Amino acid sequence: MSGGTGPQRRNGGGGLKSMLWLLALVVLAPLTVVVAAMGTGVGLWSPEIGLDLLTFRIGRFLALAGVMAGLISVVLALRDLRRRGVLAAVTVLIAAGALGGYLIQGARMQVAAPNDVTTDTAEVPGFSRLIQDRRTAAGAAQPGVAATCDGVAFAPTQVTPEVAADALRAAGFRVIGAAPFRAEGTRVGSAFGLTHDAAIRIRPGRTDVRITARDDRAQGDQACRLLATVVRNLTS
Repeated sequence: MSGGTGPQRRNGGGGLKSMLWLLALVVLAPLTVVVAAMGTGVGLWSPEIGLDLLTFRIGRFLALAGVMAGLISVVLALRDLRRRGVLAAVTVLIAAGALGGYLIQGARMQVAAPNDVTTDTAEVPGFSRLIQDRRTAAGAAQPGVAATCDGVAFAPTQVTPEVAADALRAAGFRVIGAAPFRAEGTRVGSAFGLTHDAAIRIRPGRTDVRITARDDRAQGDQACRLLATVVRNLTS
């Protein structure tokens, strides 16, 4: 009787140890994204390394490997659901969440949308010399022809510079300057440090907004979402 118990315990312990290794593998994908985002945000490496290489190449591969690890964990748990069921469930949930995040974010990044948008394409609001100099120093391309965003129009009101500045702050921008008839700001994304500049132009009866990314990489509809947020803040 004792001779059978020893191997069973060893096998059970070995199964749990294997499942812990599988859990560690599953955690690698989200951990890679966190490290990539933090490193890019503080300037340790470029967005090409943090976003393209670490996140969407290495991290995506790890997410797929995590799904396989989750399936293997389920198979191992079937041998002893009482002891291993919770661990298998945690492994599967993390694996599914990591892969789901990649699918959602990947689809969002692939949305065909411009990086330079405005509420007035006939007379596009311009950036000050200070913003332009900062864009040049950062290696950003000079703003070209701004596009419109579906469903986003100018704010049909003449706001004060203080209101314009508050609208930028509420959208996550750091206000660079606010003067009669205009306000400007810069927003550094919390993930990967992707930067957008904003200009608000105030005229009698209307207030126009422009949002321009400093990086010309595909960012989905991020610029349009920021434009919509700022306009909503101006009119709320």
